[in-house]
Amino acid sequence: LKKLKKIAKATTPHALAWHFCGKAHPESFRMSNLPSSPTPMSKILIADDNEQNRELLEAFLADGAYQIEMSHDGPSTLEMVKSFQPDIVLLDIMMPKLSGYEVCQRMKADKATHDIPILMVTALNEMGDIENAVAAGCDDFLTKPVNRLELTTRVRSLLRVRHLTNERDRLLEYLAEVEAALGPGGVHKR
Repeated sequence: LKKLKKIAKATTPHALAWHFCGKAHPESFRMSNLPSSPTPMSKILIADDNEQNRELLEAFLADGAYQIEMSHDGPSTLEMVKSFQPDIVLLDIMMPKLSGYEVCQRMKADKATHDIPILMVTALNEMGDIENAVAAGCDDFLTKPVNRLELTTRVRSLLRVRHLTNERDRLLEYLAEVEAALGPGGVHKR
């Protein structure tokens, strides 16, 4: 099972399940026994100090199956991340109290939030701004004015990665449970 765990970390959950569950493995590895992962409505947090910008981003994303919350400054963004637990954060850089850079750094430094994708959406468009955003840990960067197609495409892509990562983590937890149930040497405990 150690080899299985190593392979699971290096591949997608679907490929792993197909590869191992379709072959002659113990009954516990059958597809029907894998943990289910219903696709919940994705949660998006839009953080921008400008209300019109928040509303525009929300309108651009209205066609998707998203639950959207909003925040207006750095500290409220960090609070919303903890309470709302978004799947992605759309983060402006120039916000009061804490900049988007600082919010991003804090999220990436916190074990509970470091895997949440951050898409910086800002009017700043100098190469230094992009470099600072990447150095802070953001996952992608869009410059205002935002193109609707570009925004929705990047959000979908980052959400896909987020959901696949969550699915992989659930599969690894399941494999750990199977390993514990089988006991040393892969022998089923009775």
